[in-house]
Amino acid sequence: MEAGKSEQIQQQQTHRTQRDRMDIKQLCAPPQILLFGLLFGLLAPGWSLRSNRCLPEQDLKEAAERELRSHFQEPPQNQKTLGPSYSCPVEMFTQQPPTYLKDRSLSPWGYVRETMEDHFPSTYTRALCLCTGCVLIQNSKLVESHDYNSALVVQSMVFLKKELCRDKEKYRLKPVRVEVAVGCTCTRANSTP
Repeated sequence: MEAGKSEQIQQQQTHRTQRDRMDIKQLCAPPQILLFGLLFGLLAPGWSLRSNRCLPEQDLKEAAERELRSHFQEPPQNQKTLGPSYSCPVEMFTQQPPTYLKDRSLSPWGYVRETMEDHFPSTYTRALCLCTGCVLIQNSKLVESHDYNSALVVQSMVFLKKELCRDKEKYRLKPVRVEVAVGCTCTRANSTP
């Protein structure tokens, strides 16, 4: 009787193990699909950008603009930039509500122009938080509260980097990702317990 019970338990465990394997197989993609996904993920950026083509320098700008237009989201440009001095615009909140999100935010921001040599586009604008804290109402007054922090919101954007080809006369365009600040948000203050 003991042997029969032991054999029955062993059969149940074997059945459970086989069922678990089947469940795992159903959850996993076939190896061919995984391999295709991996290869596509690695090679697709090279397929979309003819990065191995070497071009004369005078043709680079046109080629870069064409590639950026057709394949990539361009970084923000043509934004009104901040002057040399700026401050947290608490008083702006007492006026008529502004049109732009960057001016209505509890963490307002402005834009500064950046330049990256040997990249397309070579200039772009990035966000800069105007306050270190956040604009809040405390004791019926608008104040910059440092109980909260203004924090940059960043987005990864593609630029095309100019690289010299082996012939030392022509260039190729290589896609590179750059973290670009696109706005600011209000967060709880950083503090250690």
